[in-house]
Amino acid sequence: MAPYLTRLTARLAEGLARQPATFRARHAQYIRACQNVDGGFSGRDPASDLYYTGFALRGLALLDELTAEVAERAAGYLRQRLDGSASVVDFFSLLYACGLVQLASGINVLSAAPADWPDRVAALLASFRTSDAGYGKTPGAAAGSTYHTFLVALCFQLLGRPLPGVDGALKFVRGRRREDGGFVEIGPMKRSGTNPTAAAIGLLQICDAMDTPTKDGAADFLSNLQSQEGGLQANARAPLADLLSTFTGCWTLAEIAAPDRIDSAAALSYAKALERPEGGFHGGHWDGGFDVEYTFYGLGTMALLDSTP
Repeated sequence: MAPYLTRLTARLAEGLARQPATFRARHAQYIRACQNVDGGFSGRDPASDLYYTGFALRGLALLDELTAEVAERAAGYLRQRLDGSASVVDFFSLLYACGLVQLASGINVLSAAPADWPDRVAALLASFRTSDAGYGKTPGAAAGSTYHTFLVALCFQLLGRPLPGVDGALKFVRGRRREDGGFVEIGPMKRSGTNPTAAAIGLLQICDAMDTPTKDGAADFLSNLQSQEGGLQANARAPLADLLSTFTGCWTLAEIAAPDRIDSAAALSYAKALERPEGGFHGGHWDGGFDVEYTFYGLGTMALLDSTP
């Protein structure tokens, strides 16, 4: 099986290539407008942010609009962040963004780092391992997180290295499965969530440890979270659907060969209703704002569900 992010990117890029040129152009224009003078991208605050820079570059890459010029400007910002904060989310955003910049412009951002920088990152990520054999957000976390364990696995895949303590990590994530077939983010939780379930399934796939009962249980769980709006809820008690859960749920169902377990037309209609005419997507009907992260989820949902030529 191809690496997780390679598979995801290829599938979404293929889907977006079927969208009209006007659709792709307005969203690319919106994302480009979020790039700042320092080369980074903004979220809902004006300052550049590594997390949102990662989503912006991913969105432009999916649209085949990550130009060498945009990538070169982003490279300058990424170089400034090589010695930044040590969270799993930041490391993932940085590593993936560096790879996208190199593909688009040929610039190796990491050439400015010490030769042993990948070794240092791998060692630091390994230190995020918790006593329950999962991985936390930062070193010293009291307990592992389903989401951050998945992100650490992605980081090691980007570094071209195996996940340390993989057997323990698999035992950890399987322990987060609940009777409803979904997964929880932290141990004490009893009610499964869409996004922890997507992270758990992703981790099992990365580690080549998926089994049929887990697939079937996840499909059952996710299929019960489609709301009357058409999108997927974050959990069974969430009052409204959201675009993040809709995207991760649809992607996970596609990955476990169960996309027909939800009403795809209704989910597509939900995503389309959140699109702004000027480009960009809102996070849900409840969201008056918009940003490049939700735009990525909107584009991803459209790519997965809209087969219109």
